[in-house]
Amino acid sequence: MADTEPIDDTSRPQFGTRFLTENCDVFHHNAWDNVEWDATQEADARTKVEENSSILVSEEQQQLYESNGDKFWDKFYGIHQNRFFKDRHWLFTEFPEILPCEPTNGGTTALAPEGTGSSPESNRVEDRVAELQKSVSTPAPRDGSSIEEVTDKLASVSCGKARELKHTVLEIGCGVGNTVFPILQYSKDPHLFVHCCDFSSKAVEILKESPEYDTNRCAAFVCDVTSTHWEVPFEPQSLDVITLVFVLSAIHPSKMQHVVRQIFRYARPGGLVVFRDYGRYDMAQLRFKKGRCVAGNFYARGDGTCVYFFTQEELRELFTSAGFVEEQNLVDRRLQVNRGKRLTMYRVWVQAKYRKPVS
Repeated sequence: MADTEPIDDTSRPQFGTRFLTENCDVFHHNAWDNVEWDATQEADARTKVEENSSILVSEEQQQLYESNGDKFWDKFYGIHQNRFFKDRHWLFTEFPEILPCEPTNGGTTALAPEGTGSSPESNRVEDRVAELQKSVSTPAPRDGSSIEEVTDKLASVSCGKARELKHTVLEIGCGVGNTVFPILQYSKDPHLFVHCCDFSSKAVEILKESPEYDTNRCAAFVCDVTSTHWEVPFEPQSLDVITLVFVLSAIHPSKMQHVVRQIFRYARPGGLVVFRDYGRYDMAQLRFKKGRCVAGNFYARGDGTCVYFFTQEELRELFTSAGFVEEQNLVDRRLQVNRGKRLTMYRVWVQAKYRKPVS
C-alpha cells in the first residue's frame, strides 16, 4: 500500500529553507516550503471538504472497497508495475534514524561496532539492566510490578543487549521498493536488515524481481496489517525502526488504532516509528467530487484504492494512546508549481516520530 502520488523535488534540502515572500516570483522555483495559509484559504478548504463529504458511498460500495482492497492494489501495481517508482532519498534528511551508524558530533556512531567504545544505545541498555536487577533483588519492586513481571522485563532487555549491534527496520506498505531500496543503497552496514511488507502480493512480487533485492539484507512478504494476528518473520520487541510513509492513510480509520498497537508490540523498547502521510486539506482531498467519501476524511479513488487525510491531533491520539511517546509532530505545507502550465498546487503533509519507552 504505497502512495500513488510520490513526492516531487526529492533532492531539496530539509524543508523550511525556501520561503515565499511578497517580492518572490511564485514560478521561480518548483516548490516553496512552509507556506502559511490565511484564514480565507483555510475556510475555503474546509468548505470544499464539507461539500465533497456530504454524500457518502453506499454501504454496498463500502463493503466492496473493504473486502477487495488487496485486489484493487494488485490491479494498481499490475498496471503501473514500477514505472511510477521514485526513490525516497529525502527520507534520510528528515529521518536519519532509519540508517544505522548515524554520525554524531563526537565522530562516533549511534550503533558503534564492538571494540569502538560504548554507544548511547549500549548505555541505555546497561542502565536499564542495572535498574531491573536492583528491582528483582528488592522485595517490592518500586514500579509496582511483580517479581515475575520484572524478571520478564529483565530477560527482554538482556536480549536487547545481546542484539544491540543489529539494526532492524520494518517498512510497512513497501510497494515496489520506494523506501527499502534507498535504505540498502545508502547503507552497506552488515548489521542492517530490512523487513518490508505490503497488502498487495503483486507489489511484493515486483519488488522481489528487482535486481536490487538482496535476501541477505532484506526480506519482503505479504501482510495485511489490519488482521488480528500478524504472520511475520520476526519476534515481538525486535524492531529498531518502523517506517509508515504514505501507508496508514490507505487503511480504514476504524482499523488504524489496531495497526498502531501491533506496531507497539513489535517495536523494541526504545524503538522508533517514523511517519509521513497526507494532511487535512491537502490538494488531493480538495479535488475529490461528491460521492467518493467512504467515511469522515476517507475517500475512494477512481481505481478503488482509498486514502485518509490526517490532523496532528488525530495522529497524536493514535500513537500516545497505544503507549508511544511523541518526539515530533509537524505539518509540512508546501506550494508546488507547474511552471509550464502556470499552475499552483497546495500540498499538506503530516510528519511525526514516535518512540516506544524503554521502561
